[in-house]
Amino acid sequence: MRALLIVNPHATSTTQLRRDVIVHALASAVNLEVVQTRYRGDATAHAAAARQGGFGLVLTLGGDGTVNEVLNGLLGDPGRAGDGGPAAGPDELPSLAPLPGGSANVFTRSLGLPADPVDAAGQILQALAEHRHRDIGVGLAAGRRYFAFNAGMGLDAEVVRAVEGLRARGKPVTPALYARMAIRQFYRMTDRGRPALTLEREGHPPAGPFFLGIVSNTAPWTYLGRHPVTASPQAAFDSGLDVLALRGLGTVATLRTVRQLLSAAGPAARRRGLLAVHDEPSLEFTAARPVAFQLDGEYMGEYERVRFVSVAKALRVIA
Repeated sequence: MRALLIVNPHATSTTQLRRDVIVHALASAVNLEVVQTRYRGDATAHAAAARQGGFGLVLTLGGDGTVNEVLNGLLGDPGRAGDGGPAAGPDELPSLAPLPGGSANVFTRSLGLPADPVDAAGQILQALAEHRHRDIGVGLAAGRRYFAFNAGMGLDAEVVRAVEGLRARGKPVTPALYARMAIRQFYRMTDRGRPALTLEREGHPPAGPFFLGIVSNTAPWTYLGRHPVTASPQAAFDSGLDVLALRGLGTVATLRTVRQLLSAAGPAARRRGLLAVHDEPSLEFTAARPVAFQLDGEYMGEYERVRFVSVAKALRVIA
């Protein structure tokens, strides 16, 4: 099998020595080529070239941002497909095998891969030897970009934006940094007086207004170090999209929500002040003003309208 390993050389949790060990192990099982990303969007171009060049497998060694770029490169332009999804099925595309190399690694953890990239490479090699794989669903946002595990509008995207700004200035990304930025954003920056978001679903009246909307394609939503953060506990790669939306950002209510997010059960679905939705084929958030938007932990800009669509069995993964 021809395989392409796309490496983010700036990934936070790997070293050159560990990368060499992983490359040597993979090259013993597949016909391996290795490329390194140089700038944002480069992984998408490499994955698209692999799709067109007859590769059977694309591996990533990087964080969730690298995975998202490769996902979009493999699935291609959604505008070319009549149903808003990829033009080709998983049988016609290279399989994806992600190795953890970032700070959070939400996607690899959701697939059940070990946190150590060398151990994860061993599990992937075993899966290849045993011909094990699974076809997973993904989300499509704004008709143009796929996401693997979550998207968010509002406060969480504002935190992602703040962290990306610090990372661009050389600040190491850690769970503590995310926590500090979340507290600063909550108390000093975000507008906690005017909720902007409205949720629209087919067959339901519009709901809102909300300060925050989290769309999940799997659970957990993210991790605080080793601790899972669960927004929608029923979310899964094999079902539609789940939503958690908050109507208020008062200190007491928000602390209660945070405590529930850190529990395995997640927030109570019928609790006053929030809305929880499970297994939706599509939904749309509209905003009364431009609102921060993130996708798989990457800041995408400010939007006033984003439609989300669940795309079932879009991609074959090896894990």
